[in-house]
Amino acid sequence: MKKIALSLILACGVAMAAEANATETKTEAATATKTEATKSAANGEALFKKCVSCHGAKAEKKALGKSEVIAGWDAAKVEEALKGYKAGTRNIHGMGGLMKGQVASYSDDDIKAVAEYISKLK
Repeated sequence: MKKIALSLILACGVAMAAEANATETKTEAATATKTEATKSAANGEALFKKCVSCHGAKAEKKALGKSEVIAGWDAAKVEEALKGYKAGTRNIHGMGGLMKGQVASYSDDDIKAVAEYISKLK
């Protein structure tokens, strides 16, 4: 009888430890996701700093008096535009060459981050 009770106690302890480990793993994953989102937002803000001289601090200016104001664009529209400039397939208001140079070093993740940041500017 003692062996059975001891076995049950041991089994419960193992089950509780496994559950605690699973909860800890979920918490770590959620924290990592939040950290990545925060890092991405900060990265978007940092990447946008080189855009400020033409587009304005809040993306409120027509770049070089030629382009559209990009404040208020949704992230997908910004991302599509930046990818087009990077690929050399977009040339709105004659800005293709200049913008291609600006985004040439951006990775897809950089483009996504800066697009998210711009979409929040109003």
